[in-house]
Amino acid sequence: MTTAQRFQAVIAYFEQAMPVAETELHYDSPFQLLVAVMLSAQCTDKRVNMVTPALFQAYPTPASMAAASVDEVLTFVKSVSYPNSKAKHLVEAARQLVERFGGEVPATREELVTLPGVGRKTANVVLSVVWGRATMAVDTHVFRVSHRLGLAPKSATTPLAVERALTRHLPEDVIPRAHHWLILHGRYICTALRPKCMECGLTEVCKFYQRGD
Repeated sequence: MTTAQRFQAVIAYFEQAMPVAETELHYDSPFQLLVAVMLSAQCTDKRVNMVTPALFQAYPTPASMAAASVDEVLTFVKSVSYPNSKAKHLVEAARQLVERFGGEVPATREELVTLPGVGRKTANVVLSVVWGRATMAVDTHVFRVSHRLGLAPKSATTPLAVERALTRHLPEDVIPRAHHWLILHGRYICTALRPKCMECGLTEVCKFYQRGD
């Protein structure tokens, strides 16, 4: 099977099995999504969704969060991973949104990654989810599933290399959905320690399964 055929088979499977694929983070605005994604780094979406309702009620906009102290924001996010650094980044990012971007979340990766606590992965999520851009955020799930299925070569040892491998072969209009396909598949089926191969509809094209790893 060629790489192109593998991608075609994977796309065909997910289009049928998961026609609607969206982020599991809860949000009502681009700013709230940005905050939720920042909090989700090395933390589960479930935990983030437990924290954000009260956080967003207290600070629904960049201006309201920018006016808060780090300690005040920390009281809302203390149960997520790395709460101290995340609280600091949230307040600093909110202040920069107000001072540099008129309180709006920028719509380019180049601008987004200038915000404290926002890296390429976070920027790609925001661009994809909010504006439907053909950006592929590579988290641990996407990284793992891409390699197991054979969508990314063994030589793709970094998130950026996996991102480039995926965007090279995925049609632009598919990329925003493919991001969620791979995340959700990795979260619920192709899990890290005990992948549920017997529940997976991709075993015929999966290199991991074919090798019997």
